Amino acid sequence: MSKSFPSDSFMDASVADAGHELERLIQIMAQLRDPETGCAWDVQQTPETVAPYAIEEAYEVADAIEREAWDETADELGDLLLQVVFQSRIAEEKQRFDFAEVTRRIADKMVRRHPHVFGEAQDIRDDSAALTAQWEQNKEQERQKRSEHGALAGIPLALPALLRASKLASRAARVGFDWPDVSGVVAKVHEELAEVEAEIASGDKAALQDEVGDLLFSVASLARRLDLDPEACLRQANGKFTRRFEAVESLLALKGLTPAECDVEKLDAVWNEVKKQEKS
Repeated sequence: MSKSFPSDSFMDASVADAGHELERLIQIMAQLRDPETGCAWDVQQTPETVAPYAIEEAYEVADAIEREAWDETADELGDLLLQVVFQSRIAEEKQRFDFAEVTRRIADKMVRRHPHVFGEAQDIRDDSAALTAQWEQNKEQERQKRSEHGALAGIPLALPALLRASKLASRAARVGFDWPDVSGVVAKVHEELAEVEAEIASGDKAALQDEVGDLLFSVASLARRLDLDPEACLRQANGKFTRRFEAVESLLALKGLTPAECDVEKLDAVWNEVKKQEKS
């Protein structure tokens, strides 16, 4: 069965509509930032004060997608796009760059990183391994142009720590700093856990923090070797814990109880009951 793609006329209309709405959004932001007639809060913002919102909005996009809440996803993507427009407007006021420069750079980068689509390397279009190698080579060349040297260069400090740990380990693995197989990573997790247990006995909180960090780093490395996203794994675990704990609260409420009124043994028994119900 052949794939169905939108007609050229439909695509042209969609692009034109998107261009119109994007221009409208840029104009709205310009009005909000007007020192005399704009919004006092928006006018007061700086790149530093707005930056955290971009991270928050990105997570809300990921959450909506994970829940397959597609109407919410469109809304959250709009919130994320607003952050790009907001930062671009502030930069334009300071004569640093504008939104056109932002879009020009990402468009040029996509063309540059996809020579198998836009250039002369179309012979590797269907070779996923070759495409990955080409992508990484292009990124490395870009890092060198920015005078970023070393295997770990360019990994943002602002990434969530668990995700950054996975990226650091992955980048190091590309130059051979890795275990031969996954059993080595599993052994490292056990080793780090034993060191955590030793520091618990010592009572040295600073050393304990260091060892717990090593344990989390090794767990992130294990997820990477298993071709899993550690952030996605933890989000799933968070969701599972939330679902089960709320079920515990509901079961206790049927008996006129709250978790605070129960001892550990009672809570554990209800928890195991919830787990059993999920599996049945």
